[in-house]
Amino acid sequence: MMKKLILLCILTLSSFGIDIMVGAAQSDQYLPLLQGKKVALVVNQSSQVNGEHLVDQLLRHHIKVVKIFAPEHGFRGHADAGELIKNGKDRQTGLPIISLYGKHKKPTQKDLKGVDIILFDIQDVGVRFYTYLSTLHYVMEAAATNKIPMIVLDRPNPNGARVDGEILNYRYKSFVGMHPVPILYGMTIGEYANMINGEGWLKGDLKTDLTVIPLRNYRHDKAYYLPIKPSPNLPNELAIFLYPSLALFEGTSFSVGRGTNMQFQVYGDPHYQGGYFSFIPYAQEGAKHPKHEKQICHGVDLRSTYINLHQGLDLSYLIDAYKHDPNKKRFFLKNLFFDKLAGSDHLRKQIEAGLTEAQIKQSWEDGLHQFKQIREHYLLYP
Repeated sequence: MMKKLILLCILTLSSFGIDIMVGAAQSDQYLPLLQGKKVALVVNQSSQVNGEHLVDQLLRHHIKVVKIFAPEHGFRGHADAGELIKNGKDRQTGLPIISLYGKHKKPTQKDLKGVDIILFDIQDVGVRFYTYLSTLHYVMEAAATNKIPMIVLDRPNPNGARVDGEILNYRYKSFVGMHPVPILYGMTIGEYANMINGEGWLKGDLKTDLTVIPLRNYRHDKAYYLPIKPSPNLPNELAIFLYPSLALFEGTSFSVGRGTNMQFQVYGDPHYQGGYFSFIPYAQEGAKHPKHEKQICHGVDLRSTYINLHQGLDLSYLIDAYKHDPNKKRFFLKNLFFDKLAGSDHLRKQIEAGLTEAQIKQSWEDGLHQFKQIREHYLLYP
């Protein structure tokens, strides 16, 4: 009995990726590439190595870090989604911080003056509209333009076994979707960087002098527990799993729990007429002005949802919400942000026309088949 219990514990720990080694933990692979060079970092709060921030580790190894580039949510990861982040200095190290969000999304020649190499280490969640992908694109483009080599320290994709969604139409290209990939693309940040390079997606067909420090002991279908929240409103594994389906609500009148402790685990609206659950959003860190602040939102609680690592997008939530909204003309926001998130206007029109989830997903099949063939060229892991 004891042997069976020990085996069960081992299997449970293994399923959460305890034995996976991230790129940042393999200092022997990248420190020699940084010795004697002026290094710029693209990092945030997720850039940890065994509980120590990558910045602190590099300084401890006497690497000359000259500046930090910070993506959406900032270097320490406390800012709201979409919040303007100002340049400044890191209080702990005194290093200058340059924001790569808002109007200044790409490092300029001035930003990169004196930089010999760029090191990128940010935890992704495997979803097209998660903006760290766009930051990766612009940093690669700036590196290629200024002929500066770049290293990406790879990290696992917690949605790595899932490939689903419509392929983005370039007419809907934006900071929440820059490439012709589905919402769930099933690649690590390092694999994705190689695809950006290999597919010629950088401006003017530029190619970055790119090195990816790969993961050890990783598979795309292996569950991985993130030790740190990748962003303020993704507090746990369930939220990360539901995020690709529920984030589409950001382009609608419905709340997804920002301003509560159930972010991306619920959805609701003051006018929803389909259930008995309710919640009230309040201003808090990471959600200073949440949708429907201080209003009772009626909706659905998904906190008991079973996590299936291979399950695709779940459109039933959107279809349900639209069905139970008494004023459907207000459901999709007038700015049509929904179309940018979805990658085209097809999904919005399909929901308005009353198509079923199966019918909608059938329309994605050809695009997904073609993408999977392209994706295969860039996979580093089984």
